[in-house]
Formats: sequence, structure tokens, C-alpha cells
Amino acid sequence: MKLILLGAPGAGKGTVAKLLTNIDGSVQISTGDILRGAVTAGTELGKEAEGYMKRGDLVPDTLIMGIMETRLQEPDCEKGFLLDGFPRTIPQAEELTALLERLDITLDMAVEIDVPKDIILDRLCTRRTCENPECQAIYNVKSNPPKVEGICDKCGAKAIQREDETEEAISHRLATYNEKTAPLIGFYKDAGLLMSVPAVSSDAVIDAVKGKLNI
Repeated sequence: MKLILLGAPGAGKGTVAKLLTNIDGSVQISTGDILRGAVTAGTELGKEAEGYMKRGDLVPDTLIMGIMETRLQEPDCEKGFLLDGFPRTIPQAEELTALLERLDITLDMAVEIDVPKDIILDRLCTRRTCENPECQAIYNVKSNPPKVEGICDKCGAKAIQREDETEEAISHRLATYNEKTAPLIGFYKDAGLLMSVPAVSSDAVIDAVKGKLNI
């Protein structure tokens, strides 16, 4: 399958992507993963991106698209891919459309995971993340707390609330999403590629995708 996953921060895109990879071997691709991978591999594009990342600047779209083009042509993408959190803006979506046409890749659909704001706020405000960069296990103080409060079950490092997951920070992230990324829903609807799934359960999203693709 070849999908774009859309949805606000905390909608569950990453969780859904991981579950979908188990179905047919499609690979999960996020912009962050692509950039880090290119930097680690030491490619020319990766070296250029690293400069922006070290300065804390946004990596230009032209550079991201160049890295994306390389990534989509790697052998593991032949079975399919799930774009998690990309594109983020209309210009990126337009460039991605042109790139896919150039590579002769047909997108199956863009899936919007539509979760109410109050649930997203609750979900993210109660999330805790292992601070060990090699682990990054995710917990929820309500539904999936660590066995020992504040301590990661897997590696013993601290399980913390990230700075961008306070209620104030989340509200700001949602406002940014509504301004810059939400218009993508209309973009893919106009292209006849949008499937919107109003669900708070990852399983419901998976079932909707499988039903649409007959898998």
C-alpha cells in the first residue's frame, strides 16, 4: 500500500503506521527519519541538511524533496510506504505529487485520522516518554503507565513529560496544524484521494484502510 497519513499531533499516525507495516511489508517513512538517515549515511543531501538541523533552522523544502526522492527509490519501498507526517504544507503536497508522477508511483490514498481536540489534549498531556534517546518508549499515565512511576520499564531511564506536550504547548501545536497542515485535507479531497476516518481507536483506522483497499 502507498498511503499518506494525515491528522493532528496525537491523532495516532505513528501507531497506525506501525500496525499497517505488519500487513504487507510497507515501510513507515517520516520526515525526521529521512533527515536523520541521510545525515547518518553521510550523503551530500544529508550533509547539507545537517547544517540546518545543527543551527536549529527548518530544512528547506527543496532539500527535503531531494532526500524524499532518494528514499522512495530505495528497495524497501517497493512493497509500499506510509508517509507519516509528510507532507505538512500545500507546497510540499504539490511537489510530492510531481515527484510521484516523475517516479511513476501511484498513491492509493491519503488517510485522515480525525480525533476530537479534547481527546488529543488528554492523550498528549498524559503521555510520558523515555528520555533515553536509544529507547524512547512511550507511556500514558492513565492507560499505560510504567510499572514504577517515572521510570521506563524497558531501560530504567526516566519517563518524562516532553516540553512540547504540556497543555499550552499542545494547544499551540494544534493551532499551527490547523493553520498550515489541515488545508491538506481539502487538497487530497479535491484530488479524489482522501479517506477520512473519525475514530479514536487505531484498530478502527486499520479496519477502514483494509476495507477500502480490500486487503
